[in-house]
Amino acid sequence: MERLSLRLRIFLFFILLGLGGTALVMAALWLGHMRIETAGATGAFVFSAILSAFFLIGLTAGIWLLFDENVAKPIEKLAAGLRAKAHAGVNTDVDTKAARYLGDLAPAASAVGQALSDTAMNTAQRIAAETERLAAEKAQLTALLTEIPVATILVNAAGQIVLYDGQAAEVLSQIHVPRLNAPLSDYFTEASLTPAVKRIHKTGMETSFTAQGVLGNLSFDARMKPMNGGGYMLLIDAEHVKIAPEAARPLVYDFDLLQGAALTSFEDTPLMRLTYTVFDTETTGLLPHKDEIVQIGAVRVVNGRIINGERIDQLVDPGRPIPPASTKVHHVSDAMVRGKPGIAEAGRKFHGFARGSVIVAHNAPFDMAFLHRHKALMGVEWDHPILDTVLLSAVLFGASQTHTLDALCERLSVTIPPELRHTALGDAQATAEVLVRMLPMLEAKGLRTFGAVLQETRRHGRLLEDLN
Repeated sequence: MERLSLRLRIFLFFILLGLGGTALVMAALWLGHMRIETAGATGAFVFSAILSAFFLIGLTAGIWLLFDENVAKPIEKLAAGLRAKAHAGVNTDVDTKAARYLGDLAPAASAVGQALSDTAMNTAQRIAAETERLAAEKAQLTALLTEIPVATILVNAAGQIVLYDGQAAEVLSQIHVPRLNAPLSDYFTEASLTPAVKRIHKTGMETSFTAQGVLGNLSFDARMKPMNGGGYMLLIDAEHVKIAPEAARPLVYDFDLLQGAALTSFEDTPLMRLTYTVFDTETTGLLPHKDEIVQIGAVRVVNGRIINGERIDQLVDPGRPIPPASTKVHHVSDAMVRGKPGIAEAGRKFHGFARGSVIVAHNAPFDMAFLHRHKALMGVEWDHPILDTVLLSAVLFGASQTHTLDALCERLSVTIPPELRHTALGDAQATAEVLVRMLPMLEAKGLRTFGAVLQETRRHGRLLEDLN
């Protein structure tokens, strides 16, 4: 069978349908003929018609199952594999075994995939050499900035953070976790920022002011310098901020954000322009209505890339003993969470970290149920837009495939170190890597905006209901 061409196989499907249908109708007529003496001619004719209908429906369903299993599903899997190689940089071989009944299509797809891999490899080697040079320059710049006792923050015209150095990270972290693309007003009060911004726009010159932290207990001597394009540089006297070598953070920036504008509508925003907060939780059990969170891990994705250094790895005191069976899975023990923040404080911290972004998780309803249950205690509303990588997987690879995190990582060549699997931060990092590979695949499929993706994922909502 495997040597036959695809056209011949499809022809045989139709021959089978025609011959099988004819044989079944003849069998039904013969059985009806056998009933003429007992049921009469009319009764025998009706019996034959009903029997023929049932036979034909059964034959059609059987042939459809054969066609679906040997043609439709393999084509869907082959297309998803090629899209992953073309747009997500996945270097795994195209699965030709699943498409063994598709004639020359599988070898042709494999050849195209190999050509893509060879081209990508050559390009990657050139990029790697240039990246190494840029990394060395960045390291020199980071070291230079660290020696200067001034925290540096670059802000675009929309008031969003474009760059911060290690010392600025230490200043910002005293208020909230540092975040690229976050409004500076998340850290310093509008009352202290706005007059300074107006002065530099009016005079075009540097101005000094006191930057007041939004928590009300911190203030910093600061200078604001205008930049071309309407943004500005914020310089904070950071002589009192001492960065220990083990706590030093790299220079974090994305100059594409200089052209950014304040977000007006999530639905109409291109996928690559959105900011994503990818998170995972570890819990005392699998019942969101009564179990508790023991660990929250989260990372941020800006402009389609994971921002190193912007993460949460927070142990949470559940206020109750952790069952040994749960500890065996995630390795979080009662001793580890003793003295750690409760869900109210940890939840508020994560809420601030995710502000202004799309929240992403693998099987998001499960993790979000724990947060929603304690929202009154946290004093927050979880009204963020949500994306679920289970549903994104169904959109890209077909609902019939396996959509576990492990399966997705294998499909997209993402490696989870064994010691990090079933840790909140490890699973959040893996989910983020899966997401950044899927974003260009979604765009290639024609789903370019958040609204379009959301509409498509709703078609697969049943997957999450079954999963939970």
